[in-house]
Amino acid sequence: MVAALELYLDVHATRRLRTLWHALEAEGVPTLASLHSEKHRPHVSLAAAARLDPEPVADALAGLGLGVGLTLDLDFVGQFVGRVLWLGVAPTAELLAAHRAVHERLAAAGIEVWDHYRPGRWVPHCTVSLRVPNPQLAPALRRCLEILPVRATVTAASVTDHANDIAHSLAG
Repeated sequence: MVAALELYLDVHATRRLRTLWHALEAEGVPTLASLHSEKHRPHVSLAAAARLDPEPVADALAGLGLGVGLTLDLDFVGQFVGRVLWLGVAPTAELLAAHRAVHERLAAAGIEVWDHYRPGRWVPHCTVSLRVPNPQLAPALRRCLEILPVRATVTAASVTDHANDIAHSLAG
């Protein structure tokens, strides 16, 4: 199971990313569109762990702002081990500062997250697919490149765990 602190994107960017998801699905590439009964929204995760209890996370991050209003530029495509396909977010000073502030607050509250989401290791990204079939990798990459660049504004944040029906909105 995966729980995450997700940043949500403006309507225009969300529509473009959902269009990408649906195009890939039509070509046989599973995306977040079909995962967990279509509960996923296009997002950028600031932190993730096997479990995040929403109330302590909300308390730790109260008043922080969580990057709401930040402009994100999705400019490139990447792949993590395991055939995870994603759109890369340019790591601006503002985004990295917001990320660091979140992690400082979580650490001070004793909330553990996975190491690869910590400052200095985190790769800002918007996941497209968790497991691209090998024969579809090149066409999926081309399809992703066709929609880039995407400029998005962060509009909201949430602690989510879709497998357990948790979607706890966080006020900025």
